[in-house]
Parts: sequence; C-alpha cells; structure tokens
Amino acid sequence: MKQTAFIFPGQGSQAVGMGKELYDHFKVAREIFEEADDTLHLSISTLCFQGPEEALKLTENTQPAVLTASIAALRVLETEKGINPSLTAGHSLGEFSALVASGALSFADAVQTVRLRGRFMQEAVPVGEGAMAAILGMEREEVEKICEEASSREVLTPANFNCPGQIVIAGHTKAIERAVEMVKQKGKKAMLLPVSAPFHSPLMKPASDRLAEALENISVKELLVPVVTNVEADINKDSNRVKPLLVAQVSSPVRWEDSMRRMIEEGIERVIEIGPGKVLSGLMKRIDSKIETCNIEDIQSLKKIS
Repeated sequence: MKQTAFIFPGQGSQAVGMGKELYDHFKVAREIFEEADDTLHLSISTLCFQGPEEALKLTENTQPAVLTASIAALRVLETEKGINPSLTAGHSLGEFSALVASGALSFADAVQTVRLRGRFMQEAVPVGEGAMAAILGMEREEVEKICEEASSREVLTPANFNCPGQIVIAGHTKAIERAVEMVKQKGKKAMLLPVSAPFHSPLMKPASDRLAEALENISVKELLVPVVTNVEADINKDSNRVKPLLVAQVSSPVRWEDSMRRMIEEGIERVIEIGPGKVLSGLMKRIDSKIETCNIEDIQSLKKIS
C-alpha cells in the first residue's frame, strides 16, 4: 500500500452545490450535514447546496460549510474505500478538518468552533482596513523584502507560503496596495484577493485571543493520526499542543509548502484532497510533481480512488 496523507482545503474552495451528490447517495454524508445543521441551529446543508453564493462567501458561514462538506467526503471515503492515512494536514481552516480526521476533535466541536473562528477573524479588523494579495513568480526572500519596504510602519507580512512562486501577503490595505505596485514595477505578477480581512497576519491577534477563549470548553482527544501543523510545518502527535497551535495559526503564516515537504520527508507517496475543489492538489503538483494526487468531492472523484 502506498503511504497516503489526507489533506483538507480551506476558505476559497467553497462552491454552491458542494457535497450535494454525496449527501444524496451516502447515509454517512447525510448524517454529517444533519449534525452540522442541528449543532449550529442553521441550515448549513441549504447554504452548501443552494447558496446563495453571497451568503456562502461570508467568512463565518464559509468556514463551517467547507468543514462540513470536507468531513462528509471523509466519512464516505472511509466507509467506501477503507483507506487509512499515515499523516493528515489542512490549509488554515482545513486544519480543523484534519484534527477531526485524526480523532482529536469531535465534528460537533469543530463545526461550532470554526463558525466562531470565522466571526472572530471577520470582526478583528474593520472592513476596508485590511487586505490580502497573491504574489506570483517571486522567491520568499524577495517577498519578505517587499513587505519590509512597503509596510511604511503599517502591518504587512507573508500570510501563506503556498508553493514555489505563489506567496500570499496580508496587512493594512494601503500597505498591500504599495506592495502590489512594487511587485508590478519589478515585472512580476501580483493581484488583490477577494477576501474581507487580512488573515494570518498580526492584525488577527484579537481573533486569536477570542479563539483561545472559545477553545477552553473544547476537549481534545488523542491524535490517532499525526497532524502536520500550519504554524510549525512539522508533525504534531501531542494533544496538549493542539489548542495553542490553533490559536497561533490565526495570526501566523500558513507554511503549506514546508508542510507538504515535511510529509514527503516522512515517505508520503500519495495525497488525497478531501472536500470541495482541487486547490491543494494543484499546489502539490508544483511542490513535487512525483507525488500522486487525487481528490474526493463527488461520486466521480470517489470512483477514481483505489
């Protein structure tokens, strides 16, 4: 058997209709959507299946919706294919899905917490004051230097190290605009992202503090599968470290490229992206094209997995 890792998408992978096919055909998927609806007293299933898109795009809705669609797909994969991962990881919000997959968090606790997390992140910075931009085709050191030069005493920092040549920056809106201009002057590509807050930057500190409080009431069980964390890009097997790492993650960069390289060091030969979209599969192809990648989000993609 190939050494397999499960990886879970974050915000930005959502799409109206996600999870509907699995819900219609598999009892285990239906149970997850029903549990989400009951836990949140909100029809996450309607939001996922019918939208409207504007409501699905609100951070406090997106986060529980993507988590629910991901765990529904996970339960289908587990029951239909019986694949056991050696490691798991998730991009930003996806780390909560990874922790559910590892056995550390119950689904009900995770879905409640990410709804709050979304709200806290949205409320941490007034709308319009923070932004994010993707920078393409530049090395880390170059991006860090641009952040330094463009910050002009405002907050500006790398937020996601996604794959070679794709780094996202976050901070105050004016600083982001200056950085985008500087990147373009160097003949490289930069684009503002359609997000409502500067995620994974120090401006998210108020959200980190509120998340720490929300996590106080949540119990963390033993990790049956180790999780490669965003903050450290290293393997965590210690349940006592789960909460502090989730709190730090909100205002720290997502070290996704390093996390995937850490998995490869451990001998992972295949990654299965579980949940809506194929964003992480695309990143893996750019990180190391020798690693087999596949995803599960509907029946067609499920059939391809063996």
